[in-house]
Amino acid sequence: MAIQTRNPATGEILKTFEPHSDAEVDLRIAKSVVAHNELRLWSLEKRATHMRKVAQILRDEAEVLGEVATLEMGKTLTAAIAEVNKCALGTEYYADTAAEHLADDIVKTDAQKSYRKYLPLGPVLAVMPWNYPIWQVMRFAAPALMAGNTGLLKHASNVPQCALYIEDIFTRAGFPDGAFQTLLIGGARVERILRDDRIMAATLTGSEPAGASVAAICGSEIKPTVLELGGSDAFMVMPSADIDKAVSVGTKARTQNNGQSCIAAKRFIVHADIYDDFKARLKSSFEALVVGDPMDATTDIGPLVNAQSRDEVVGKVERALKDGAIRVCGADAMDGPGYFFTPGIIENIPETSSIYREEIFAPVALLFKARDIDHALEIANDSPFGLGGAIFTHDKSEQDVAIRDLQAGATFVNAMTSSNPHLPFGGIKRSGYGRELAAEGIRAFCNVKTVYIA
Repeated sequence: MAIQTRNPATGEILKTFEPHSDAEVDLRIAKSVVAHNELRLWSLEKRATHMRKVAQILRDEAEVLGEVATLEMGKTLTAAIAEVNKCALGTEYYADTAAEHLADDIVKTDAQKSYRKYLPLGPVLAVMPWNYPIWQVMRFAAPALMAGNTGLLKHASNVPQCALYIEDIFTRAGFPDGAFQTLLIGGARVERILRDDRIMAATLTGSEPAGASVAAICGSEIKPTVLELGGSDAFMVMPSADIDKAVSVGTKARTQNNGQSCIAAKRFIVHADIYDDFKARLKSSFEALVVGDPMDATTDIGPLVNAQSRDEVVGKVERALKDGAIRVCGADAMDGPGYFFTPGIIENIPETSSIYREEIFAPVALLFKARDIDHALEIANDSPFGLGGAIFTHDKSEQDVAIRDLQAGATFVNAMTSSNPHLPFGGIKRSGYGRELAAEGIRAFCNVKTVYIA
């Protein structure tokens, strides 16, 4: 598979890279082992000093790195710069909190002293996606390196410049040579790396098939994994909600990152009493969005990542319409160069239509009508996915039941689903397992060692 940068706004190939040979990959794995043996002996204070340098580089070069991300995967430059700055906050978070998260946890037993100790595992392979090409990587790398692990990144093949840039940041920040490295390889070569005895664990953010493959390989090798896979998040709106806020937040939640986000609001489940009003307002909000050059500050929506993604989305929409769904607005490919797609809304979706349960990775909102909170949750949970979800209501009992009964890794109340370094992030069901961020994220690739001193 080609390792290349193709601008989604024009379709033009900007740069092509020669994939790393098996010999180069083996060399990088060997360097990762050496780096781990150095880094694991660094004090947490020393690791934190260098992680803060990572944060400073990210802030200083946010516009430069943001442009690289926009050119490679098409998100608006404004969003790309914001992503880089979020990464700076994430790296600082772990620089500030690693000592607390990894402190010995004293447990009273019959021993003179007994406790949990958190120790690094070693080199970890990270298989990362293109949609948040900086943040997805940094939210793994920061806790992994602060714990004393080292990272090997197999990034998506359409964002090689982002991958190499991130590697260079850790080098310039003064981490040991080989502490974080990029592997320019295609997906077919991942299994060989996972089966290498020097690789101690793996994390993947991506599609369900990719996650299942990595989990199966690592299962056969008895290696731990963390998987963050797809999502088809519910966005429930009840009669007591602030409708204007729900429409505004819902528009952003569905169309952020050009609609290509695992935790985007995808299924809008609205109470029958306010359904028509909400639909009309959401339609107006979608139609006001500006689709165009992602480098232009006035653009709200850039292109989809590539022609294949655009065509897949068009096919899903067309099949849904044949099944009886109704197009409220947009949801179609745009003429001209690049992979542009109009944000849109679809309603009246039959349960027998494949789009009812499939994830749709584009700025398309699926609209459903619910009789009450119980019916809304029934629709929300009728999905193979369980990443996140949101409910807009000022009714405390509805909030409580949504928090209790929504089958997902997160429930956001009167806010859009998002990731935050202070809170664990991950899903259930076919959205994956394990958690990133917060204390759970840094401990995910630690040996939780029991220490007993008689």
